[in-house]
Amino acid sequence: MGKFQIKSRWSDRILFECDLPVGDKMSFRVRMGMAVKAAVEAKADLRGAVLIGAVLRDADLSGAVLRGADLRDADLRGAVLRDADLSGAVLIGAVLIGAVLRDADLRDADLSYADLRGADLSGANWIPKIENIHTKVYDAASRDGALDMRSWHQDGYCGTTHCRAGWVCVLAGEGGKVLEGAYGTAAAAALIYQASDPSLEKVPDFYCGNDAALADMKRLADAEDRP
Repeated sequence: MGKFQIKSRWSDRILFECDLPVGDKMSFRVRMGMAVKAAVEAKADLRGAVLIGAVLRDADLSGAVLRGADLRDADLRGAVLRDADLSGAVLIGAVLIGAVLRDADLRDADLSYADLRGADLSGANWIPKIENIHTKVYDAASRDGALDMRSWHQDGYCGTTHCRAGWVCVLAGEGGKVLEGAYGTAAAAALIYQASDPSLEKVPDFYCGNDAALADMKRLADAEDRP
């Protein structure tokens, strides 16, 4: 056995420490997952924790305090995150296939490249859907001067230029505006994308440049047009 520490991403402060098996047969990612589960069971506050790549498949993380935690590339397949605080969390590239996110706080979470296929979002009935989302988003954003990935979306929806996530929220109508106000632009757009196209493998990157964003939007629109 050996000490395993979970530290803050903002300092060297230790947020949680526990004894875990050591050895070549157990990867760091697996041990990280074991530590997280022990921390949640102990009701530890993991806000801002560095949890990159943690293996948390089927873990019960109900009510976990993970605000601002770095969970990029974490394996959260089938994990139960009911009532978890994931506000501001970094979930870039996280695998959330079949995860239970019912009543989880996802405000301002970064879900870029996350895989949300089959995730339980309370039936997604409260998330607005855009029919033929990829075609509509590309058609709107590809007009001259319509896309500006350098400027984050502003409240009010005035004007005809928005970032990609902003266009998604705009095209979702009043429901998109309400969702954006509650969750922030990026998280709202990620949820709208997933609700509108449940087969989408990865949430798009909302922080890339114009050219990369347009190319990806066109790729998805072209695929949507095919029978």
